[in-house]
Amino acid sequence: MRPITPLRRLLTTLTATAAVALACTGAAVAVPAVGVPASTAPFSPASGPGPVLALRPVAELSAERLATADLVAAAKWGTTAPVDDPAREQQVLDAVAARATELGADPDEIRTVFRDQIEADKTVQRGLFRRWTDHPDQAPVTRPDLAVVRQEINRVTGALVEALAATATDRDAPACRPELALAALLVHHEDRLDALHTRALTRSLASVCR
Repeated sequence: MRPITPLRRLLTTLTATAAVALACTGAAVAVPAVGVPASTAPFSPASGPGPVLALRPVAELSAERLATADLVAAAKWGTTAPVDDPAREQQVLDAVAARATELGADPDEIRTVFRDQIEADKTVQRGLFRRWTDHPDQAPVTRPDLAVVRQEINRVTGALVEALAATATDRDAPACRPELALAALLVHHEDRLDALHTRALTRSLASVCR
């Protein structure tokens, strides 16, 4: 994907208080999986290069989850499978709410965040369908196994629920929005997100800060 200038909507949230966000840290946690699978490694707020930001894993995992939307789109392309899948979406929302309860997090809050995640995924799918319709030479020539793709989605979803639960205090802090924006910009730069995926990443993070 081609690197682009970050969206203005993301940039406008970077205020002087971002400097405060750079000092935020979080505690590592490792929780066994029930319902939604836990991540295979302990959650660390300092993952990857760059500044230590407590909310960086939330942005990274959101981008990772969005990357699976490309595979879902490829699996559905050329079939009658719709982008909207209310039954599957409800399963995801019920699973993350149950996992949040086990972690001592607010299930309604986590459910709200994942509604944004799901809408962001669908933004990517619809954008790719439009791109492939306009440019058939860019359309996928193989169809991923959707069941296998969903296993990866479940893995990332479990890790994201843990990250959200572990950063509840940070997400309630005044520095949340500038820190989250900075984390998203770092992910945007490192993953070389194009316009579609940058817009979707912004959408996926809309309810992270409380």
